[in-house]
Amino acid sequence: MKFLSWNVNGLRAARSKGFEDVFLALDADFFCIQETKLQEGQIDLRFPGYESYWCYAEKKGYSGTAIFTKHTPLSVSYNIGVEEHSHEGRAVTLEYEGFYLVCIYTPNAQDGLRRLDYRMRWEDDFRAYLCALDAKKPVIVCGDMNVAHEEIDLKNPKQNVGNAGFSDEERGKFTELLAAGFTDSFRYLYPDRTDAYSWWSYRMRARERNVGWRIDYFLVSDRLRERIKDACILPEIMGSDHCPVELDLAW
Repeated sequence: MKFLSWNVNGLRAARSKGFEDVFLALDADFFCIQETKLQEGQIDLRFPGYESYWCYAEKKGYSGTAIFTKHTPLSVSYNIGVEEHSHEGRAVTLEYEGFYLVCIYTPNAQDGLRRLDYRMRWEDDFRAYLCALDAKKPVIVCGDMNVAHEEIDLKNPKQNVGNAGFSDEERGKFTELLAAGFTDSFRYLYPDRTDAYSWWSYRMRARERNVGWRIDYFLVSDRLRERIKDACILPEIMGSDHCPVELDLAW
């Protein structure tokens, strides 16, 4: 079973850069997207054989998540059940007989860590949300989680200590999430792989020079780790400042 996740940094912009061709070529069972930057009714995007589920931010042109799926879910829910976090369109959850699939766009701590306090509340509430799901059945969670967990996950760790996405606080919360019963699929298979990034700044030819960060993930409940066939990063696919990431599970 093939899962894809991609922060498209504006779906209408990505569509003008070949999103539909990429979507069809990848032929995933589940295609999760973040940063749609859409309101309901602003795009008509359909693919034969797929259903789609959308979570919109109240603020126009901001955030937003969606899942395209070949498999009709048992249930669908939006956001994470906490009022404070229910306005930015950051989560879609699909329930299936054997697992939950969660598409997530984690809040950015922003320059100067000015949103770090909110980010910390989000992290605790999101971890509680995933653990409650995991108590019922295994979870697959994917998306832009806005943190490079370890030094190996970004090109210039020393220069970025304390910056948004590489603060001790954010990295610590990711460690807590893994310790709560989740596996980083890419690092499970490739613990020592370097220069593997999913996001690059638009400045200073960062992507051309592969000066990037790995901030897009597929995590799975620990009891699914033996089902992981592969976990890939697809840097050759353009159209956003992020590239897609892929998870292949035996199911």
